[in-house]
Amino acid sequence: MISRSYFTGPLTRFGLTVAAIVCALDQAAKIYLLFVFDLAANGPVRLGPFFDLVLARNTGISYGLFQTQGALGQWILLGFKTVAVLLLVVWLARAQDRLTALSLGLIIGGAIGNAIDRLAYGWVADFVFFHISTANWRFDWYVFNLADVAIVAGVIGLLYDSLVMDRAAKAP
Repeated sequence: MISRSYFTGPLTRFGLTVAAIVCALDQAAKIYLLFVFDLAANGPVRLGPFFDLVLARNTGISYGLFQTQGALGQWILLGFKTVAVLLLVVWLARAQDRLTALSLGLIIGGAIGNAIDRLAYGWVADFVFFHISTANWRFDWYVFNLADVAIVAGVIGLLYDSLVMDRAAKAP
């Protein structure tokens, strides 16, 4: 059996604090844009030459993959996300350095933020639209949210830790 102290080490607390902050910021942004600003009625909003605020209701997973239309599909995705978060928390409890704890906290917080949307609305609220346009060419990125940014940053941190930091630690 895993003892409670296994999950209360300083790196675990740090990672869980990061997760809580990410989730809170993500939910605050979504609540503001959905219910205070009412992005559905007032959007799209141009933020600059490359960014717009738009409302996209994502019933799938990252980048709109595996779109689901019914409640069963939403519950399956939520179940998958729950298992993933639990496994990430176990990984976090075993973290040996701050970068890993930070990265896992970012991923956990983002995953929970998106899971809250799925529970509350049946879809994930995405709102940042990145695009580049010239006279002859246009590039449109996916619509995403702060939770997605945190997840990507966390994955980049884990990759950096795994590929660069591990190599540096093993160097003679």
